[in-house]
Amino acid sequence: MAFESLTDKLQNVFKKLRSKGMLTEADVNEAMKEVKRALLEADVNFKVVKQFIKSVSERAVGEEVLKGLNPGQMVIKIVKEEMDKLMGSDVTEIKLLPSNEITVIMMCGLQGAGKTTTVAKLAGQFKSKGRRPLLVACDVYRPAAIKQLEINGEKVGVPVFTMGDGHKPVNIAKAAIEHAEKNGNNVLFIDTAGRLHVDEEMMNELAEIKSNVTVNYTILTVDAMTGQDAVNVATAFNEKIGIDGVILTKLDGDTRGGAALSIKAVTGKPILYAGMGEKLTDLEMFYPDRMASRILGMGDVESLIEKAQAAIDEEKAIEMEQKLRKASFDFNDFLEQMEQMEKMGGMSDILKMLPGFSGNKQLQNIDIDDNAMNMPRAIILSMTPKERSNPDIINPSRKKRIANGAGVDISDVNKLLKQFEQSKKMMKQMSGMMGGKKRGGFKLPFGF
Repeated sequence: MAFESLTDKLQNVFKKLRSKGMLTEADVNEAMKEVKRALLEADVNFKVVKQFIKSVSERAVGEEVLKGLNPGQMVIKIVKEEMDKLMGSDVTEIKLLPSNEITVIMMCGLQGAGKTTTVAKLAGQFKSKGRRPLLVACDVYRPAAIKQLEINGEKVGVPVFTMGDGHKPVNIAKAAIEHAEKNGNNVLFIDTAGRLHVDEEMMNELAEIKSNVTVNYTILTVDAMTGQDAVNVATAFNEKIGIDGVILTKLDGDTRGGAALSIKAVTGKPILYAGMGEKLTDLEMFYPDRMASRILGMGDVESLIEKAQAAIDEEKAIEMEQKLRKASFDFNDFLEQMEQMEKMGGMSDILKMLPGFSGNKQLQNIDIDDNAMNMPRAIILSMTPKERSNPDIINPSRKKRIANGAGVDISDVNKLLKQFEQSKKMMKQMSGMMGGKKRGGFKLPFGF
C-alpha cells in the first residue's frame, strides 16, 4: 500500500499522544510538527500540509480537548476528520443518464498513467451493473494502443469501436456515437491519446472532441507514483480543458501517496476511483473516510466486507459452512476457496484492511507470501477428479504420479495431505464446540 511509511510515522505520533494522561498545548504543537514532517515526506503539497496542520491545531488546542477525559484520542479523532475533509469527505459517484440515453465519458491522461487499462476496468464495472458500455479507440498515435484496448475489452466482455489509426480522433468519436445509437450501447468511453507531458497539441485535440461531442464526464487518469507531478498534471488539465474527476492509478505501488491527499484540495476535483493492482478487477471506488482510516492505521473493514461479498457466492458460502461443520470438504472446495481469496487480493491485502494491523509490528513482521498457494494448487490440479473428491484413495503410487505432474517432491504431497487431514479434524472439533448451532454473519474463506 502506498502509505505504509506515512502510516508508521503517524502511528508513532499517536502512540505518544495516547501515552500521556493529560495534554498541554506544547504536546499538541510537538505532535503537529511530527505530523507535518511525515506528510511532507509523503509528498503531500506544502500548502495543503500547512492548511491541514493549522486546521487540526486550532481544533486540538481547545479547552474542551485538552481537559477532556481522553485528550490523546480526541486529537487523533480530529486528525481523522480533517483528513476526511482534505480528500473530499463524501464519495463521488459517476451519475449515468437513464439507460435509454448515452452517457459519454472521455478519459484523458499522460502516457504511462495506465489510462487504457483503467478505461477497460471502469467499463467492466458498469457492465456488471447492467449497463451496455462501448470502448472507443481514439488513441491513433501510440503503437499498439488500439490493440491493447481491444484485448482489454475482450477480457471484460465489452465491445470496442475502432476506425484504425487513419482518422482524426474527433471523427472517430462522432462515428462512435452513431454506432452506439444503432447498437443500443448506453455508456460510451472515449480512450484518448496521451503524451509524455502536457502540451498544446494534446489539449487542442481534447478540446475539439468536447466541442463536437456532448461529453458528460471528463475523467483524468494520473499515476500516484509521480507524487506532486500528479497534482501538477491534474491542475494543468483542469485549467485547460476542465475535468470532472480523477482516477488515481498504482496506489498499491511503492509510492509515498501524497497525490491522494493533495489533488482534491488543490484542484477542487474529486478522486473517483483508485487503481489498486494490475488485474482488470483492481479498481476501487474512492471513499475518503475509508482511505483516511487506512492511512491512519485504523483498517478498512467496510471495503473488506464489500470485497468478500463480491468474491464469494452466498449460496456457496452456506454450502461450504455445512461442509465445514461435517468436515466433509474436499480438495475441490480448497481450490474454490483459493480462487475466492485471490479475488479479494490475497492474504496480505486482507490483513492490511484489518484494524490494528498497521500498528502491530509483530504482525507486520510476519512474512506473508501470496504465492505460497501456487505449490498446493499445482499438486491439487495434478490429482484426478476422483482423488480430489476422495483423498483417502491416494496411495504411494498415486502420490508419485501427482508429484511428477506438479513438479514437486513426494514429501510436498505428503505434507499437503497431512495438513488437509489436520484441518478436517480441527474443523470437526470446532463444529462440536459450537454445539451444532447455526451462526449468522458473513464468513471469509478459510485457508490451510
